[in-house]
Amino acid sequence: MMKSFSESKLVQKAKLLKSKNLYPFFRSIKDSEGTRVNINGREQIMIGSNNYLGLTHRKEVQEAAIDAIRKFGTGCTGSRFLNGNLEIHEELEDKLARYVGHERVLVFSTGMQTNLGTLPTICGPKDCMLFDGENHASTIDASRLSFGTTFKFKHNDMESLEEQLQSTKARFNRVTIVTDGVFSMTGALTKLDKVTELANKYGALIYLDDAHGAGVMGPQGRGTMSHFGVTKSIDLNMGTFSKSFASIGGFVSGNKEIINHVKHCARSFMFSASMPPSAVATVSKCVDLLEQEPEILKTLWDNVAFMRKGFKEIGLYTYNSQTPIIPVFVGDDLRAMELTNYLQENGIFATPVISPAVPQGEALIRTSYMSTHKKADLERVLEVFQKAKKECNLPSEHFCRQ
Repeated sequence: MMKSFSESKLVQKAKLLKSKNLYPFFRSIKDSEGTRVNINGREQIMIGSNNYLGLTHRKEVQEAAIDAIRKFGTGCTGSRFLNGNLEIHEELEDKLARYVGHERVLVFSTGMQTNLGTLPTICGPKDCMLFDGENHASTIDASRLSFGTTFKFKHNDMESLEEQLQSTKARFNRVTIVTDGVFSMTGALTKLDKVTELANKYGALIYLDDAHGAGVMGPQGRGTMSHFGVTKSIDLNMGTFSKSFASIGGFVSGNKEIINHVKHCARSFMFSASMPPSAVATVSKCVDLLEQEPEILKTLWDNVAFMRKGFKEIGLYTYNSQTPIIPVFVGDDLRAMELTNYLQENGIFATPVISPAVPQGEALIRTSYMSTHKKADLERVLEVFQKAKKECNLPSEHFCRQ
């Protein structure tokens, strides 16, 4: 007899958590003001969002989206290949190319589609990809769609990467190093300067998934490759619009030859409806604001520095994060979910990360910060975590470093 899908381990785990009132996912948000949300009639300070620049509720951004709807309608009803190619798609691609510092850009309907479409086009049967061990799930799925071979190197370990490069350089036609720019769970930065040196040494390409770095890292938020000063050495740079750019969609940038190749080969680009006009206009306005208002990023990084310092004073371990993602180590999955409930009861919306998203015994609370967070709200967050450290028996920074 065929086994029921309801018997799967993850479904059973979810059922158990719900029975104990510990299920922390799919919380229904009634309304939102960016840094504050309403859940079940209770206001919460939002520290579980990727809205790093806080632009989702910016008046000019909303007006740009509304104007695009009035001009082009609510959707394109087709792929870019056919009837869905608007002038504003091409204008955004030109603007983004200038912004990130590459020759060409191609925009996709989602960030995941960007990875799913692009990576298989550059890795054929006689090619291989070398993946950081903590790369995002979308790149892992993309590797499964590729006809090439994928190997992993230890997370942010340059010796491990070089071993893989030495092992593969003579066996494959093309070798591509694939790494996140900012790792989404721990907020760690890839060692992109070292990755670039090794790629040059062994003649490998670099594919940078900069979903959490685009709009945040580097001058004017131009990304992790700009932060390290290696823009011209990155063959393909991917970013999303669902985080700093207040919308939905994704892009890949590179030289005109490789982007033209992706444009005519990436199935998730060719066979998906194009980005809706409102999303395109939203992203375009966000880029304008980043270039015109440096205080947006300054305020973000001031808030990040404030929270880093506060967590350190409390004695919580935050993985030495260098980005607006500040994870708080908890350890036990059950404790992480109990802590999530505790935070919510005290007016804080944060998200737990448990196995298998992280290794067993390394559960954490992923917190992240926005340019629009007010100091009073951040102080309240620290006050609640200070109490939680005692009441939920959270491990100290010193203990975690042992």
